[in-house]
Amino acid sequence: MALTDTFVKNVKPTSAATGDKHTDGQGLYLHVKQAGKYWRMSYRFGGKQKLLAFGVYPAISLADARARRDQARKLLAHGIDPNAAKQDEKQATAAAAANTFEVVAREWLTKTTALRAEITNTKVTSWLEKDVFPFIGSMPIAKMGPRDVLGALRKMEVRGALDSAQRVKQICGQVFRYAVSTGSAERDVTQDLKEALARPVKGHFPAITDPKQAGELMRSIFDYSGHPCTVAALKLTPLVFVRPGELRTAEWTEIDLDAAEWRIPGSKMKMKTDHIVPLSEQAMVLLRGIHPVTGHGQYVFPSLRTGERPMSENTVNAALRGMGYAQDVHCAHGFRAMARTIMDEVMGERVDLIEHQLAHEVKDANGRAYNRTAHLPARKLMMQRWSDYLDKLRVGADVIPIRTGTQ
Repeated sequence: MALTDTFVKNVKPTSAATGDKHTDGQGLYLHVKQAGKYWRMSYRFGGKQKLLAFGVYPAISLADARARRDQARKLLAHGIDPNAAKQDEKQATAAAAANTFEVVAREWLTKTTALRAEITNTKVTSWLEKDVFPFIGSMPIAKMGPRDVLGALRKMEVRGALDSAQRVKQICGQVFRYAVSTGSAERDVTQDLKEALARPVKGHFPAITDPKQAGELMRSIFDYSGHPCTVAALKLTPLVFVRPGELRTAEWTEIDLDAAEWRIPGSKMKMKTDHIVPLSEQAMVLLRGIHPVTGHGQYVFPSLRTGERPMSENTVNAALRGMGYAQDVHCAHGFRAMARTIMDEVMGERVDLIEHQLAHEVKDANGRAYNRTAHLPARKLMMQRWSDYLDKLRVGADVIPIRTGTQ
């Protein structure tokens, strides 16, 4: 006779030693013992009598037990041992739990690190650790859907990091494709997010290029108070006008304080060629001032949280925002445009020297790219004139445009 919900709820064991078995039909029975009520299924497979456990009542109801029995019978009909299928499912579940997005992403980072420049590796790792892992890092990658990834990307989108959100979506896609290749996931779910994110409006980096406004900016920079590393980075940025990523990943081994030069390896440069930044007297004062603070470590401007990583990509921009300069007025990258415009249009510096110092591709009369030491003495003089000019702007002096033709 088939069991009923009332019977299953009220039945008590009559044998303290072995308990009682109450059959529901087609191999399913309820084993009632002092310790609890256990669902079991008896079946034969490969000529042997076997037993399959379904769980404990009331966590598993009568209806649940019958559904599991029916599923087991379907497996038997297809020549599959339900116990073996159960073990396979357990192993798959355990593997999925172990292969979280963060575990797979860090494995991908390790496997592919040689394919990226050091500065790119640092940026990619930072994005994942700050914007992805805290939200979806613990999820089994095999069970993730496009909405899971979108949830993390939306947080970046809300704060206005539209370019970064697009880049992080691409990185997540690479992680998923790696997971597919290793059997940890079935597909790249980011393919369903092609039109899900707002696209940034392409244009130039916002920059102050008017000398008067530049003077006000320099005064604001010198009035800024904060962490010594942030203050030094903020003051040095306009003097050297390198790309923000090159500044924040600067290492002490690249700085020659005796020669007053900063030699950036090609692996960190956009154009993949070594670059020399002549350091003015003002830049040297800043570097010598910060050396007692960070000189014991790898980075000139280490992370404010840990010295093992470089300063965050948002540190200088955050300082500018704190000084009242909105993101559509001036940004860290904008110091390059400020230098390019004023040095050319106001100071009359040679355009080829400016372009070379900006690490843009400059070619000689024969169409060959200049090497990193090209015109270095002239560039050193130019960089000193630029620092002196910024000082004059800062103190409010009347700066007469320098128009001397060649320098």
